[in-house]
Amino acid sequence: MEIHPIRTPEDHAAAVAEVERLWGAREGTPEGDRLEVLAILIDAYESAHFPMAELDPIETIKAHMDMAGHSQAELAALIGSRSRASEIMNRKRALNLQQVQKIVEAWHIPAELLIQPYRLAA
Repeated sequence: MEIHPIRTPEDHAAAVAEVERLWGAREGTPEGDRLEVLAILIDAYESAHFPMAELDPIETIKAHMDMAGHSQAELAALIGSRSRASEIMNRKRALNLQQVQKIVEAWHIPAELLIQPYRLAA
């Protein structure tokens, strides 16, 4: 496969297949260099064609809980009570700075993702 810009879905599929073939290649080898360049090209194509939606703080917490296997009970333990965790996750109450700090310290979610303004339920 000759390396060139990824412009079509077919180019993308071919590049992904080549990355899968090269996966695990050692850094600094011709195969490792090829893998690195293809990964950069794939990332650029996917960023342009499949942009990620920005998550608000509650969506960020939910996504983190899903990925890390945390429960709402664990969130409740972090921020002080089950009712408070429920109110926050149901958008009835906003996160406060102290809660954000606890989540950042325990779950290592970047603070800038949790301090953004977001809508609450009416």
